[in-house]
Amino acid sequence: MSSLILSSRDLDFLLHEWLDVTALTSRDRFAEHSRETFDAVLELAESIATEQFAPHNRKADANEPRMDADGRVVLIPEVKAALEVYAKAGLLAGQLDEELGGMQLPNVVAKAVAAWFQAANPGTAAYPFLTVGNANLLVAHGSPEQVDTWVRPMAEGRFFGTMCLSEPQAGSSLADITTRAVPQPDGSHRITGSKMWISGGDHELTENIVHLVLAKIPGGPPGVKGISLFIVPKYLPGPDGGAGERNDVVLAGLNHKMGFRGTTNTLLNFGEGRHTPLGAPGAVGYLLGEPHQGLAYMFHMMNEARVGVGLGATALGYTGYLHALEYARTRTQGRPIGEKDPAAPQVPLVEHPDVRRMLLAQKAYVEGGLALGLYCSLLVDEQATAPGEAERARAALLLDVLTPIAKSWPSQWCLEANSLAIQVHGGYGYTRDYDVEQFYRDNRLNPIHEGTHGIQGLDLLGRKVVAQGGAGLRLLAETLSATAARAVAAGGEAAALGAQLQAAVERTVEVTGRLWSTGDPVSALANATVYLEAVGHVVVAWVWLEQLLAAEGRSGGFYDGKRQAARYFFRCELPKTGPQFDLLAALDRTSLEMADAWF
Repeated sequence: MSSLILSSRDLDFLLHEWLDVTALTSRDRFAEHSRETFDAVLELAESIATEQFAPHNRKADANEPRMDADGRVVLIPEVKAALEVYAKAGLLAGQLDEELGGMQLPNVVAKAVAAWFQAANPGTAAYPFLTVGNANLLVAHGSPEQVDTWVRPMAEGRFFGTMCLSEPQAGSSLADITTRAVPQPDGSHRITGSKMWISGGDHELTENIVHLVLAKIPGGPPGVKGISLFIVPKYLPGPDGGAGERNDVVLAGLNHKMGFRGTTNTLLNFGEGRHTPLGAPGAVGYLLGEPHQGLAYMFHMMNEARVGVGLGATALGYTGYLHALEYARTRTQGRPIGEKDPAAPQVPLVEHPDVRRMLLAQKAYVEGGLALGLYCSLLVDEQATAPGEAERARAALLLDVLTPIAKSWPSQWCLEANSLAIQVHGGYGYTRDYDVEQFYRDNRLNPIHEGTHGIQGLDLLGRKVVAQGGAGLRLLAETLSATAARAVAAGGEAAALGAQLQAAVERTVEVTGRLWSTGDPVSALANATVYLEAVGHVVVAWVWLEQLLAAEGRSGGFYDGKRQAARYFFRCELPKTGPQFDLLAALDRTSLEMADAWF
């Protein structure tokens, strides 16, 4: 029986038949790898996800983290057991340098590996997800001593990591954070303040937790320019490199969530006075990199996390689709349209046209989202290892433009796939007896964290497409147009779809120019979320055309399914962008003109 977690066949197609990731092995960093090593680690991921993560997904949801009488977090034991297997398999260190105990896997392969766990059990998978991002940031910006002290134990699974950005009074407005970092004579800082919505912020899963905390050094520049980044561990380093004296990082409370319940989500107080590390008040923190560069450093982790969130949303949508497909194939109900004999046997749900419509929509969303996420993951490898500087710069710019789309599009449309999975199940889908109910609740977080749709829309339209005099938009248009031209040259059905994509690309460029033609940023950005949705659909149409071309000349049900999903997206989804672009081109001010008193 095929897995209901994820499709290994689709991953194989995307990684090898479309993206040709084995070509990366010609580069020095990945020279020790081959198609065989990539496939082996993916098979290992599927095995561990299936045997260790998926079985306790529902149990972790039903038994969310709680605090005991001593203020410690209590989790079901299966979480720790699964994560120990994950760490012993070397997966936490998958992308790290060999000298740090890593496998030096390409980012694109590592993200495909992660997708198995995000689909199987997103609550448990969040702990290594955050830890890997934390470790990558420390490797990029930390000193050799900091890398040795904190990254090596994370690679071994002895320490886990978090990122601490938001505060109760500031939310996503990081310019308004108030956490302070006062310099000390020994070169450390004393951190005081509170951080909210900190996933993985406290637990007993590992020896230590390494928090990366945004704070302001007194006397620094105002707003975001004055933000610095600090390493603030739960326990100070001991003489043997393990956990030593307790730092003044205090769990103030747990947030009780709609979904994603297996991951602790916390309010943390730094410098509360509960503990006095090294005999003085305040949590001990160690400056990472240069002062006042904290937000720039943190965006290293945030941008990585944004693509990861999009892949996580895709993974949940994907497993929901596979569960719905299995249910539709096995559940018999009703008779075909036109069948007049009431004694005729009932047929599987999949034979009803509207159920097929819902399944095809899910397939288009989740397979499109997975392709987009893996393509962006490959761009990370390109910007780091491509042989020429121009190739690296091109990959970095294209990734910059695509990141808000890669985060938000799957978070919106793969959540819709989960909604359709419930619909396919009918009344059963709305009960806790079937997994699709939990998948929807778990996925509902993804349009919110790591930047809401509104924030991603402002980022795309307000920064990314206009950066460097519009270089980002030009590169995006050139990339999509190149695929459209290949499709036109291929002839037949591909040519028609290529022409349709090219028209959408031209409309994107035209409307972007129209939005900024007035010189009024308030008016231009009023409907930034609509712009994000429209351009996102154009980009995913491009991804589907790429898949169609990769399947060209290949026969079999798998490839026929790819072709039909591409047809669906171009016939039923891409046309939705027409009214959206019309609204944008009209410089609609309906939301701006709505007075507070009218609500």
